[in-house]
Amino acid sequence: MALMTIEEARPAPAPGHSAPLFALGFRPFYLLAAAFGALAVPLWIAAQAGLRVPARIDMLWHMHEMVFGFALAVVVGFLYTAGYNWTKLWTPRGKALAAIAAVWVAGRIAMLAAPPVAGAVVDAAFLPIAAWPLFRVLKQSGNMRNMFLVGLLALLTLTNVTYHAAALGWMHIDPLAPVHAAILLIVVIEVVIGGRVIPMFTRNGAPGTQPVQDARRDKWALALTVLAGLAWTFGLPAPVTASLALLAAVGQAVRLLGWQPWRTWRNPLLWILHVSYFWIPFGFLLLALAQYGVVTGSAALHVLTVGALAGLIMGMITRTALGHTGRPLKAGRGETAMFVLVQAAVVLRFAAGVVPAWRDAGLVLATVCWSAAFLAYLAVYVPYLTSARIDGREG
Repeated sequence: MALMTIEEARPAPAPGHSAPLFALGFRPFYLLAAAFGALAVPLWIAAQAGLRVPARIDMLWHMHEMVFGFALAVVVGFLYTAGYNWTKLWTPRGKALAAIAAVWVAGRIAMLAAPPVAGAVVDAAFLPIAAWPLFRVLKQSGNMRNMFLVGLLALLTLTNVTYHAAALGWMHIDPLAPVHAAILLIVVIEVVIGGRVIPMFTRNGAPGTQPVQDARRDKWALALTVLAGLAWTFGLPAPVTASLALLAAVGQAVRLLGWQPWRTWRNPLLWILHVSYFWIPFGFLLLALAQYGVVTGSAALHVLTVGALAGLIMGMITRTALGHTGRPLKAGRGETAMFVLVQAAVVLRFAAGVVPAWRDAGLVLATVCWSAAFLAYLAVYVPYLTSARIDGREG
């Protein structure tokens, strides 16, 4: 269960010296993701308002970039950091890490400015390049338990290539379908990793708690989540999709309740994970309701992305950055503000999706909260991410 103690990893000294920013994967990728996230959503809202922004900032750009740009930067940074802990072998660092981060940056620029085919090639290159070093250290160490994550990165690469083929007119499918599939894959990563770390963090951080982990129940919840996501992605009949989504919602809610979330409210580093995970069962409940027009599919989708994805991202990029820079695992006022802001963003975005009269104001206020959360992260954590560990260790 090495992943469970990612924030407590103590990398041994490695030969050579590199700039602190490129000492371990979380540093550049957390910084880049936060900066991009803070900027990309206001640009999209500005485009919707008819303001002057780059011409390619449309719905497809927004959906693609928030998944394959923002979210996957965090996923790669997290997996590189966890990869050392799992294997005791160094994942990319120094010039190699800087080069991989540069590929990610090139992809973001290409999606806005390069000719469409060239932009697709540059963007699609990132995940295979990023996944290879993780595969290599897992294989070299014999760590097959976590190799499935490389498989998920391969599937995410496939969904990204499919998106580009559809957007370029090479495939006659809705380009949003592969983006929806990618969201499903990221939810699977959240469910698997959340099930490993959240109960352990709760047990260690909230004395007296006894989170329940039931392997059989967890497998059923995961299976139902995957089936519901597939039904949604491929547009199966409403009764089938709604039934599977409702079962997935129940399975994930029961799982979360077993972790005793009500006992974490005194510890922001804990409650942010529990509250964010709550949006997964709620999101699948909304997917079930969306099949019959009770709510929109967009409302359900944004609960899963803004609520679960961004909330868990904020919880983990603070926690892992604190631990891996040698700092105490304690949330200050800055972290608490970030957590409250990102939760306010999902509530406001949900309100904008279900109350037509509230849409414009809700979108603007949600965007303000979203960007403020990630700007606050940058204000507090850029000094942490760009300087050496305070305990003198590598990483």
